[in-house]
Amino acid sequence: MATTSPSEAAPAAADTPEPTPTLWEKAGGDRGVAVAVGLLALTRIGQLLMIWWLGGDSTANGGVWRRLLVWDGGWFQRVAMDGYPHGYTFDANHVLQANELAFFPLYPMLIRGVALLGVAPGVAAVGVAWAASIGAAIALHLLGTTLYDRRAGWALVAICCSAPVSVVLSMAYSESLFIALVAGMLAAAHRRAWLPAALLGLGAALTRPTGAAAAIALAVAALLALKDAPNKLKPLAAAAIALAGVPLFLGWVGWRVGEWDAWFKIQTAGWGTSFDFGHSTLSFLHGTFTGADGWVQVSVGLILLAGLAAAGVALAQKPWLPLAVYGVVAMILVYGQAGFYHSKPRLLLPVLLTLLPSVVAAARARPRVAVLAITAWALFGLWYGAYLITIWPYTM
Repeated sequence: MATTSPSEAAPAAADTPEPTPTLWEKAGGDRGVAVAVGLLALTRIGQLLMIWWLGGDSTANGGVWRRLLVWDGGWFQRVAMDGYPHGYTFDANHVLQANELAFFPLYPMLIRGVALLGVAPGVAAVGVAWAASIGAAIALHLLGTTLYDRRAGWALVAICCSAPVSVVLSMAYSESLFIALVAGMLAAAHRRAWLPAALLGLGAALTRPTGAAAAIALAVAALLALKDAPNKLKPLAAAAIALAGVPLFLGWVGWRVGEWDAWFKIQTAGWGTSFDFGHSTLSFLHGTFTGADGWVQVSVGLILLAGLAAAGVALAQKPWLPLAVYGVVAMILVYGQAGFYHSKPRLLLPVLLTLLPSVVAAARARPRVAVLAITAWALFGLWYGAYLITIWPYTM
């Protein structure tokens, strides 16, 4: 009987393909993720120091801690501790006012969960936001890695977390949670991990109204996967779960108040928010560049124009289609609605599409050049955000 010697069998063993690395391994494992979290920590510590330097520790401003709890932070805490009202809120003249029903539920639910452990509501609100920021850094790194490579993942973290309004990542706002959920959803969908993508997409849809854009992106990813998916039900179910989030909350608000469009009426009454197909944005830009009354107004106008230009460059680079769809739909929602003009840069922060040209350039550049460019970006962005919550008197 013929036998095969070990030396003859060796070449066959050598031809065995190596297992495909997991996304975690591709991202550098624990060390790679630690770098991403370290980049986040540098931006957050640096910005807190800038807030202190600009006078955030003064009694007039309420101290650094109070600056992290202002504006929407108060609304989220009231939802967390007191729940939602049962109807509209009117003033003494029976004019419709803003109330807590305008705010999506996931972030205040997490605040309430932490507060039930005996933590003060303000500490719980900031603590959840900070924990979510860590999640956002990890998710951004994984997203950049799966779309491009490890360096792109780190660049995405550094650029996003030091953007001009990234100060909200340290505040009692829902942006850090939303970015973590959206970036995680996109990364999971890109790897075709449909159950995590569904849960993260649903979470995003219950965190901010822009979660509708994330759900649409997941639906696009699901449709792309149908061609070669062994189980076509999984991607379709994932998309359906995420798509249900925003309508469920808006429908619940309508049921609670007794009018199907109650959420929209509350938004308009409280913040002047309504979808006018970009008319207000165009009017703001025209007024800004023909007779602005302050440099912040001009800076917001420039940020809006730069966002459009960056999105155009990103689309020309043909990014992954679901990410492109998410970015375009999210930008339509931001640019197409009326509201406080100085809130728009904050609303653009989670779009991600506008960051891709810089991310790709940084990933391809020499490390020293990339570090210098991102550092310059960060110094301006972190100062800008610190200025807005210490000296600028209006909400973001």
